[in-house]
Amino acid sequence: MADLFAPDDLPSAPVLETGPLADRLRPKQLDEVVGQNHLTGAEGAIGRMVAARRLSSIILWGPPGTGKTTIARLLADAVGLRFAAISAVFSGVADLKKVFAEARDHARIGKRTLLFVDEIHRFNRAQQDGFLPYVEDGTVTLIGATTENPSFELNAALLSRAQVLILHRLDAAALGLLLDRAEAIEDRPLPLTTDARAALIASADGDGRFLLNQAETLYSVELPEPLDPEGLGAFLQRRVAVYDKDREGHYNLISALHKSMRGSDPQASLYYLARMLTAGEEPLYVLRRLTRFASEDIGLADPQALVQCLAAKDAYDFLGSPEGELAIAQACLYCATAPKSNAAYKAQKAAWKSARDTGSLMPPQNILNAPTKLMKDIGYGKDYAYDHDSDTGFSGANYWPPEMAPETFYRPTDRGHEKRIAERLDYWERLKNDRPA
Repeated sequence: MADLFAPDDLPSAPVLETGPLADRLRPKQLDEVVGQNHLTGAEGAIGRMVAARRLSSIILWGPPGTGKTTIARLLADAVGLRFAAISAVFSGVADLKKVFAEARDHARIGKRTLLFVDEIHRFNRAQQDGFLPYVEDGTVTLIGATTENPSFELNAALLSRAQVLILHRLDAAALGLLLDRAEAIEDRPLPLTTDARAALIASADGDGRFLLNQAETLYSVELPEPLDPEGLGAFLQRRVAVYDKDREGHYNLISALHKSMRGSDPQASLYYLARMLTAGEEPLYVLRRLTRFASEDIGLADPQALVQCLAAKDAYDFLGSPEGELAIAQACLYCATAPKSNAAYKAQKAAWKSARDTGSLMPPQNILNAPTKLMKDIGYGKDYAYDHDSDTGFSGANYWPPEMAPETFYRPTDRGHEKRIAERLDYWERLKNDRPA
């Protein structure tokens, strides 16, 4: 039977000199893979598996263009397994059944199969479960590739049977090495100045495939002189930053924004805000998170933070993009530079817990309203101390249910406006302690 391959995952074959540059530069052995030495080196997980010639099922998790497909192909050759590949984008249940049937046929003649599944996270939960019996009985050694966090996208049962290996986005040194190899195979330098070459590497955003495609475009034309960075920018299109608004990139950046503001770093906060908005994040989502931050991490240390965030929401509603984004940046900077306190956040959590634990305890009768004669007769409102009648405007009465001892939920810090609140609470506590028994 013929193996089933997705259009972009054909098996290794001699590459014509006129083929795409990325294919002509595809590594022939694992030590030629760039930027992933932590996995493919002698001390890396993949290097150790190859040395022992014992390959377990693996999930390769990393950004686009970092070598996931290449590593899978080379692993099959390195340990002597038959290579088969499918893409979850193009394949369904019938395709999976065919692949597993072919793998079993080859297993009968002593040839085990490495099954590479590109974009494995795109299979639904039931389809992912379909892999389990074939992985467990050794029919296939599964190598899955995903750009998404496996913890969110893959079944726990499948994850428990595979080792997750993380590929890094390619750094400038690795991308520079790819360009060196491209120049060697083309036998001519790229038509770029030194600064333009650095700009080309930066524009790839860690994606080796994208970089080589850009290099191939440069080689495809005759340029009268090397391009400088400005000329390169006019000639090539910059790669759009990887950012899925409902996936891990989204959560990573909002976490980075939140923690940068909490850490009172306005520069980093503004950077992550820009990363999100320039990548297409919904501005109102960011505003909701800023507003949450104003209550959770600033609170009464600076009550104006919440006002600023709500004002930024109103300004954005009124102006829209791009003008309204300045108001979002202003709110972000206000939050990052405000004094910080999570005292209100902690107090809310503690009070909610106490309310759940104590159930339906009645407040003391003296602070209950008595709109009817019966209620007055049974003591509602009796002996209520009206605070404004006191010289200090503070009666010091007990407002807790009789069956419950007073608790302290809110403990203001000594930062910002909360320092004044703490002083006021201390003053009231002294008045309470000094009142006659």
